[in-house]
Amino acid sequence: MKIANKTILITGANRGIGEALVNEALRRGAKKIFAGTRGELKHPDKRVVPLPLDVTNDSQILRAAQGLEGLDLLVNNAGIALYDDLTEVDAIQRQLAVNCFGALKMSRALLLLLRRSGEGAILNILSLAAIAPVPVVPAYSISKAAALSMTQSLRTFMAGKGVSVHAAFLGPIDTDMSRDLDVPKASPEMAAVGILDGLERGEEDIFPDPASEPVAEGFRNGVAKTLERSFAALAQDR
Repeated sequence: MKIANKTILITGANRGIGEALVNEALRRGAKKIFAGTRGELKHPDKRVVPLPLDVTNDSQILRAAQGLEGLDLLVNNAGIALYDDLTEVDAIQRQLAVNCFGALKMSRALLLLLRRSGEGAILNILSLAAIAPVPVVPAYSISKAAALSMTQSLRTFMAGKGVSVHAAFLGPIDTDMSRDLDVPKASPEMAAVGILDGLERGEEDIFPDPASEPVAEGFRNGVAKTLERSFAALAQDR
């Protein structure tokens, strides 16, 4: 998918990676960007349309879907990360609600519009924590692993139905979410470029930054990806 002349909805668009994705999509010639955010958003480019949107709020998701006349790309970027030690189930539930179920609800609500596009796409912003847990954020890791499985299931479900499903696996990015993580981090702008480059190349699994890129070949050629393809083929044969 090329970004030029496309209508896009990006959740969590008011800061960090979401804000960088909005600006990078504008640079690539997007026709219109619906910028989903829980807070106030003002953008100097008239192609950006602020959209009040909490991905855990079913009513707001429904209103957002009903207010769109067309959509080419949904970017499920909204997310939260809480430091925890797995002693509180609530921490896991809160992160699952946003990082997994929020993305699933958005995808379900907008599937019809994306199918009408003719070349619609869903892009889920994940993390290397979806592949292997990060010890300081185990609940976050659980939620991203669940989001990966959801993404793969949605990809199989949408095969042959006109909507491609992509996952971006990010390493540490210099945002508020990773402020207390003392490791080298890529800038949101670098990540946004890598994410949209991968999308435009048609990659199912995108590894857009210096920390994630070395993982790409092993993941794409590994046992888990082989099983994903095998199981997807079984579904298509039914």
